[in-house]
Parts: sequence; structure tokens; C-alpha cells
Amino acid sequence: MSDIIFELQDVHYSYPGKFPALCGVDMTIRSGEKIAVIGANGTGKSTLLQLLDGLIFPHHGQVRAFGELLRENSQVDENAAHRFRRRVGLVFQNADIQLFCPSVREDIAFGPLQLGVAEEEVRRRILEVAQVLDIRHLLERVPHQLSIGEKRRVAIASVLAIDPDVYLFDEPTAGLDPLTVRHIIDFIVNANQRGKTIITATHDLHIIGEIADMVYVFGQNKRIIMGEPPDSVLNDRSFLEINNLVHIHRHHHDGREHVHQHLP
Repeated sequence: MSDIIFELQDVHYSYPGKFPALCGVDMTIRSGEKIAVIGANGTGKSTLLQLLDGLIFPHHGQVRAFGELLRENSQVDENAAHRFRRRVGLVFQNADIQLFCPSVREDIAFGPLQLGVAEEEVRRRILEVAQVLDIRHLLERVPHQLSIGEKRRVAIASVLAIDPDVYLFDEPTAGLDPLTVRHIIDFIVNANQRGKTIITATHDLHIIGEIADMVYVFGQNKRIIMGEPPDSVLNDRSFLEINNLVHIHRHHHDGREHVHQHLP
């Protein structure tokens, strides 16, 4: 049996108005891999995750998931859609997209219940994921009243409760305090150690050494322009600068101006 989870061949996607988001992407993702996707704004990272999650579909080329073509009509079939949703979960950058129930407890329960998980098992999963993500004290809270970091952890919990084979994270650490970032990195690493496949789109180059064994870089041409281990990517400073992945800072010291690079 093949260990290939996703296989993308010459994938193109354009948003309404013909704005191109992906222009000929080829990628193979295997079971148990830990992958980071990086690139400047507008290079297609979030679009890629939505394709892998079956929320949008390529206009040209094909996406295979678990050996089958991922097509819009396959998601119309309820049984096929449920099989896919049990195996793949996306955590959006904006947690408000995922949190819409009156309480945190109900938000975590929503996914498993929709997929037919028994209520007793759902209750067990709620307590388990709340313990893992340290949100038991939030279970009766109203989601929209939570902080950004709390919302992000609840959004992760809502996916964790489904127990998918594949986790897709869109900018999971953006705008968070250092302790919450640490919790999320630890969750990603631990999930991968449990055999989960992890694909993370991020601007935070400081974390890719921990959350990825392979890094794919998207360029302004909306294609993958590099696929290498984290150290190879991070050590190529000229490549990072050319592709707008490092900041150039100016500061004054001892009456002189200094210019240096800084990872975002």
C-alpha cells in the first residue's frame, strides 16, 4: 500500500476575476511527514491548504488524496465526504471562521458529532483534547469572548477532536504570545510523533526547524521554487532576501548606521 497522502500534478488555481493563486504546482506528501510551506504574501500558501482540505478545487491539473482524485463531485457524496473529513483537518489562521457555537464545549463537539461519532465518545474526546491544550477552564466560555491565543487553541481542539490523519495549519503562531506559540509548536511536534502528517503554512522562519523536516518555498510566480530541509533554506540568506523572506533593518550604534538582515 502506498504511503502517499497527497499528490499534486501541474495544479493551477485562480480566484474570481482570474487572479492567479497557484500556477503549476507539483508536490508529493507522504504519511508521517512534517512539512512547512513558506513564501511572501500572495504566493499561494493558504490556497494550497484549502486545496488539500477539499474546500476549493484546481482549475487545471489534479490533486490526489489517499490515492483518489479530489474533485468537487466527490465531496457531494456524503459518505465520501465524511471519509475525507475524518482524515484531514484544517486549522484556519482566523479562528473565528471555525468557532460559531454558543460555547467552547459545543464547538469542539461539533465536528465529531457531524461525522457520526457517538455522544459518549465525543464527551471523552472533549475532556481529552481540553487537557492536551490546557483549555478545560474555557469549556463553558463563549468563544467570541476569548483572546486570540485562546481561540487558536480552541480551533486546534475542534480539529484534534476529529482525530484526523493529516493536520493542516495556516499561520498557527501569528500574533500570539511566546507561551502560546510554545504550546502550539509542542502540539505539532507531539502529533507528528504520534504518526500524524503535518503541513504548516507560516511566515515565522524561527519555528520551521522544529515543525518541519522539509520546507517548500513558494515564489512570486505562484510555484514551488525550493524544496529542502530547514537548515538548507535558512542558511541561504541571499535566496531568502531575494524572495522577501527576511527583513532589512537599519539602526544606529556608536554614531554609525548599520544595516542587517532579520528573520520574520
